[in-house]
Parts: sequence; C-alpha cells; structure tokens
Amino acid sequence: MQKCYNIMITGTVQDIGFRALIEDIARLYELKVFTFNDVDGSVKMVCGGENGVITDFLKEINSRGTERGVVIHDITHAEIPFQIYLPHRFSRLYTDDLADIGRKLDKGNEILGHISYDTSELPGISKGIEGLNSKFDSFSTKFDSYIIEQKEHNQWMKGHLLKMDEHNKRMDEHNKRMDEHNQRLEKILLKLAD
Repeated sequence: MQKCYNIMITGTVQDIGFRALIEDIARLYELKVFTFNDVDGSVKMVCGGENGVITDFLKEINSRGTERGVVIHDITHAEIPFQIYLPHRFSRLYTDDLADIGRKLDKGNEILGHISYDTSELPGISKGIEGLNSKFDSFSTKFDSYIIEQKEHNQWMKGHLLKMDEHNKRMDEHNKRMDEHNQRLEKILLKLAD
C-alpha cells in the first residue's frame, strides 16, 4: 500500500554529498522523494511508496551512508496521514541561502588555509600528483611517437601526391592524344559515309 513519510536524518550529513547518495538510492528503489538540507544540520525528506520498499530504502541509506563515511546519529520517520503530491521522481530542493553558502565557503577556505602550510591535510595528494606526472610523461612519450609517425606519413603522402601529379600529367597527355586520334577517326568515318 502506498504511504507517505516525513523523514529526518541527523548526524554529520551535510556538505559531504549525502543527498546525492540518497538520490541514487531513491532512483534505484523508484521512489517519489524530495529532500533538502535543513538549517538545524539535518537532512529532511518526504518520501512516498510502498511501506516495505521505504523500509528497505532507509536501511540502504544507513548502510551505504555509513560505508561512505557519513556519520548518521538517527533516522526518524513518521507516516503522513494524508496525501501529499510528490514529484514523479526524486527531486532535490535547494534551500541553501546566502548564509549557508557563506558557511560552506568559510569551511573550504579554512581547509585551504591549513593546506597552504601543511600538505599532510591531503593524504595521498603527492602520490596522486606523482601518478599524474608519470601518466602525463607516458602520454607525452606516446604523443611524441605519434608526431614522428605522422611526419613520416606526411612525407610518404607528399611523395605519393607528387607521383599522382606525374601520373595525372601523363593521363592528360594520353587523353589529348586520344582526342586527336578520335578527331582523325571521325574525319575518316565522315569521308567513308559520303
């Protein structure tokens, strides 16, 4: 039986891509859902679907969220006793106001400030950069090889085009001789016809 629920998830659930995970799971379960970040730090949603499917949906959110490092303190849900018109598919409500956007920018600036003094804040970045450098070097070597092969091919094409020009000149001369020959034959045929 189709039911509709108010759902609130508390914990460290904002600014970490949690709503995108909820969206993926909602689409997997083909649920009608809209979700938003609330000013109290929670993620809230209204969800409609079969009761058992919604239960599985909430378990999946808890399981996959925890796997991805989301700290979920609690998931509460209450049935809404009346019909709510929900979008056909998942929908995110963007409730971020200027203060919320400013808070996110401040948090990012704070992280970047620490990084400028201590890159240990970014585990694996130096390895990642080394990996990118080696991949770039490999690409560069392959690209250089391609350029050499392309130059060789272009030289071959230039020689081939010169040969084609010579062949075309000979064909033009041949066609000119054939035209002259055909004109002589035409004259002979006209005389024979008279």
